[in-house]
This record gives sequence, C-alpha cells and structure tokens, in this order.
Amino acid sequence: MFVRTESFSQFLKKYPVISVIVSIHLILYLISSLPIFPQMWVYEQLAGINLFIRDGEWWRLITPIFVHMGFSHVLFNSFSLVLFGPALEEHLGKWKFTALYLVSGVFANIITYLSQPLSYSHVGASGAIFGLFGYYLAMIATRNAFITRESRQVILPIVIIGLIMTFTQSGINITAHLFGLIAGFLIGFIAGRK
Repeated sequence: MFVRTESFSQFLKKYPVISVIVSIHLILYLISSLPIFPQMWVYEQLAGINLFIRDGEWWRLITPIFVHMGFSHVLFNSFSLVLFGPALEEHLGKWKFTALYLVSGVFANIITYLSQPLSYSHVGASGAIFGLFGYYLAMIATRNAFITRESRQVILPIVIIGLIMTFTQSGINITAHLFGLIAGFLIGFIAGRK
C-alpha cells in the first residue's frame, strides 16, 4: 500500500492529483528562490496571515496548503504526500481525494485563524496531510477492509510519531496538525460507516 513501484511517468498518470499538488509545491518553492522576486514575495502573497484574512483576503485559508518555507519543509511534506497519498487517491478517486485533501487543509486553516492571534502566520501542507492520516485512522476504527493488518502496522506508528513531533518541534502549527487530523477522521468515519 505504501511501497511505490511505479516509474515516474506511471506515477504521474496513475496519481494525477498528487502529481499536480507536488508540482505546485515545487513551482512555488522555485519561484520563491528566484532572484527576480523579493525573497519573501510568495510568502507575503499566499501565507495564512490572520490579520489579512480578517481584512477579507479569504484565499489565505487555501493557499498556505501549497506554500512552504525552506527546502526541507517542501521536501518533507511533498515526500509524505507521495508516500501516503497514492493509496487514498486510488481508493477514493481523484475528485473525492481532492475534496478530502482540501477540506482537511482548509478546515485546519480556519481553526488556526479562529484560535490564533491576528499576528499569527503559517504555511505548509501539514494540515491537509494530517487529514489523510485522520482518514486512515477512521478506516482502522470502522474496520474497513481497505486497511489491511500490515497497513495498520505502518500507519499507526507514523501517526503517533507525527503527533509526537507536532508537540516537540519548534515552529509547528499545532492547531493545523490536530484539526487536519480531526477533519480527515470525521470524513473517513462518515464514509466508513456507509
């Protein structure tokens, strides 16, 4: 389930949504690295800055999902998506997978906006990725046949490690991680009960 055996071109064809999302991550990162743009231009235009959201820049509830600060940030989130996303994109189909990813990320960003001070700002796909983890947990909780015993042995430790890192690493949007996880779990639980 989590082992990739496809070639690069096969991956692009089989998982178009993940391919597009990772491409957006990389393009925005590369743009932010170009000397023709001020260093923080992408961040200033697309980050989830609560003050600007309050002033009507509602797109900042969506765009932070695709923006990252630094190479390690974009690499880690893109790698997580490539590793844990394909099974869900295949299982749900591209439209439901897109909805799960975006709803989890946007919900995490809305709660971040509502719970953090106006001076707070954030970027990163972690809320959406934790939404995928939440969906997997819901499949485990509802004993959905989609999650095998072997898959359960992989996903549970990853989620636990992710939660530990959420509370022990600096600069983490704890709210986004937790509420992305909750959103994904609720979506998965409702789907699993059906």
